[in-house]
Amino acid sequence: MESIRNAKAILKRELASYFNSPVAYVFLFFFLMFAGFFTFMLGGYYEYRQADLGAFFRWHPWLYLVLAPAATMRLWAEERRGGTIELLLTMPIRPIDAILGKFVAAWLFMGLALALTFPIVLTTVYLGSPDPGVVVVSYIGSFMLAGAYLSIGTLTSAMTRNQVIGFILAVFISFFLLLAGWPPITNMLMRLPERWQWLLRMTASLSWMPHFESCQRGVLDLRDMLYYVSVIVFMLFGTHLVLENRKSL
Repeated sequence: MESIRNAKAILKRELASYFNSPVAYVFLFFFLMFAGFFTFMLGGYYEYRQADLGAFFRWHPWLYLVLAPAATMRLWAEERRGGTIELLLTMPIRPIDAILGKFVAAWLFMGLALALTFPIVLTTVYLGSPDPGVVVVSYIGSFMLAGAYLSIGTLTSAMTRNQVIGFILAVFISFFLLLAGWPPITNMLMRLPERWQWLLRMTASLSWMPHFESCQRGVLDLRDMLYYVSVIVFMLFGTHLVLENRKSL
């Protein structure tokens, strides 16, 4: 119970810090602006002449590629730069409680940004009759994908006191996981000799695109959810190791 209270206190502090400055409002503005731009301008929303949200969700992995690291780059880097991380780690609070509090705060904030895209859903409902099951599952998949991106940003933010470096590292790692299962990459790897085909299978299995595309089809597969949870747990565990190492110095 004590751990839950500690994590909850950190969560509230982090959420408040987003909205105590213009950062949250600027972030939400750009998130919604880019979501609309990708959907209606690049996604061919009207050209498909179908009342579905495929053009909307298709761009979410690319949207999160930049905006998720931007939402997390300050989580630990700012604590390190300001010297408050030493105070936080010496308090009667476990590092894992602080990690969970900060991560869940960022995830809820991203969830708010995602929820504010509801006008696009209303527009689609007005123009036709999209499958509500597909819409709900796609939102769940997008929310889980956002959590995976944010967990990477949490780890890279803990690794450096420079927010820009943390941002670049998070984008680089996320970009690799995004492209790992991309057809041009897998097609290139298919030219490898037979004995190296295991590399193709391993590379494709690391990508979160197949899991997200499954959700876009309205398939809520437990394996896809386990994949995202595994990425989140692995990255948060890495964050814990980084902070424990710093605490022992």
